[in-house]
Amino acid sequence: MTSSKASPSPPPSTTESTQQNPQSEEMVTPTASDISSVLDSPANKAQEAHHIAFFNSIPWCSSLLGSTPNLIISQSVSRIIRPSGCEEDALISQTLNSPDAIPAYITFYSPPPKPTDYVNEIKSLIALGPKVNGWEGICHGGIVMTLLDEVMGQIFAVNKDSGAMGSKMPLLTGYLNTAFKRPVRTGTKEKPAIVLVVARMTKIEGRKHFCEGVVYGDEEGRNELARAEALFVQLREQKL
Repeated sequence: MTSSKASPSPPPSTTESTQQNPQSEEMVTPTASDISSVLDSPANKAQEAHHIAFFNSIPWCSSLLGSTPNLIISQSVSRIIRPSGCEEDALISQTLNSPDAIPAYITFYSPPPKPTDYVNEIKSLIALGPKVNGWEGICHGGIVMTLLDEVMGQIFAVNKDSGAMGSKMPLLTGYLNTAFKRPVRTGTKEKPAIVLVVARMTKIEGRKHFCEGVVYGDEEGRNELARAEALFVQLREQKL
């Protein structure tokens, strides 16, 4: 799953972990944070550049990232370093953002014909260290499901940012049905294993958004390791 070519050391951890757990439609209100200014901070620019360089140092990952003209490559919105005290996306941006857990994670996709057209497919490269183990050398099943849920969720982040989704209200997971085909291997702190996660939007019915996701790994991302079908439900706009 990893290359014999020397690669940059995984990015350092950023902040201590916190938690957020919205429970209901009535209690959840969209965050009014200015994501664009956060993304442009020196810390986030440096983290993004390090992550992209890390994957580009691995031949099969570099081949994927260079396979399509005009491919949009960035760190995922849920991985950005947020202002102190902000607990949004804490699981991905803080708890699992360490050299021996998930040290590197980027998202890439082909731009749609028009900037405001819907992006239906997102791909991610994710590095897995030993702190996400269940059995030794094997990623915990709950983390595998988290990866699938996470990358499917990036479809909504991209389309909200572009304006393709009319509403910026959050979407919550309704169900995530997962089939585990093969063990998802992890690596070491010095040489994490790499997986490719592909997520697609399959259907939209009002506030219901149906997706599918696949985790690929082993032999340069060629083998299907896990697959999921999911429903995400967008919260209603709150009336004043």
